[in-house]
Amino acid sequence: MYKYGANSMIWTEVFSVKDLPLLDKVKAMGFDIFDIAIVHPEIFPTKQVKAKVKEVGIEVVTTRGLELRGNLVSPDPKVRRVGIDIMKHVVDINYEIGSKIIGGVSYASWGYVSGKPRTDDEWKWSVEAMREIAQYAKQNGDLVIAVEPVNRFETHFLNIAADAVKYCKDIGTGNMKVHLDTFHMMHEESSIVEAVMTCGKEYLGYVHTCENNRGIPGTGLVPWVDFYQALHKIGYSGGLVIESFNPDFEELNKNCAIWRKFADTEEQLAAQGLKNLKAIESKLN
Repeated sequence: MYKYGANSMIWTEVFSVKDLPLLDKVKAMGFDIFDIAIVHPEIFPTKQVKAKVKEVGIEVVTTRGLELRGNLVSPDPKVRRVGIDIMKHVVDINYEIGSKIIGGVSYASWGYVSGKPRTDDEWKWSVEAMREIAQYAKQNGDLVIAVEPVNRFETHFLNIAADAVKYCKDIGTGNMKVHLDTFHMMHEESSIVEAVMTCGKEYLGYVHTCENNRGIPGTGLVPWVDFYQALHKIGYSGGLVIESFNPDFEELNKNCAIWRKFADTEEQLAAQGLKNLKAIESKLN
């Protein structure tokens, strides 16, 4: 049986102290993992989250969308330095709250597109910057940085699993993995199965199980049986986490592009998604 999780952005845009009860909620709903999106690390309630994680007894991971002021593919080395420092701070937060994974778009600014294909210089800049971040993370423990290839409208840098694997290999620190998200895979991959196989057990570090429209998993076009079979074939044993967004988001919705609700309540989306995914998995055992 896989461990299942829910992402904080199902409920809240910027996680703060007022959102700490979500850990209780998610645990009570039957989830094993709570994925907290760290939008503004400078105001993230690290100490309170650490205490709440211990109180509730739930596994916590984080996801991160790097902001434009720290774009790791910027031609300006000062901007890239800001991004490195931001990500080192996020690494510190993860270690303090007990997270073993940073997923998301950390290799460039989330939502940044240059208007042309990725360049060799951009690859070099991002790899060099991320290598410093990954080495910093490795000095302090066993934290994994899992980079998420996302659709062409959210980045021009990493869109498919094959490029994400190459990125991890070029960094070469051993703690870089790939974060696959079925929503993005449905937009960019030629084959969901082949994408999983390309990562293999060595490089697949984290998974978001999202429907093709960001709605309730199991109600759309994602070929879930094929996806689960591929995960089983490579021996993936990590978490499967539901991520969605609220159309009321103000700061991030230009990237999320969620313009309608997919369930009557956030709880319904999470609970029914969990039920559907567990049912799919059970049919394969």
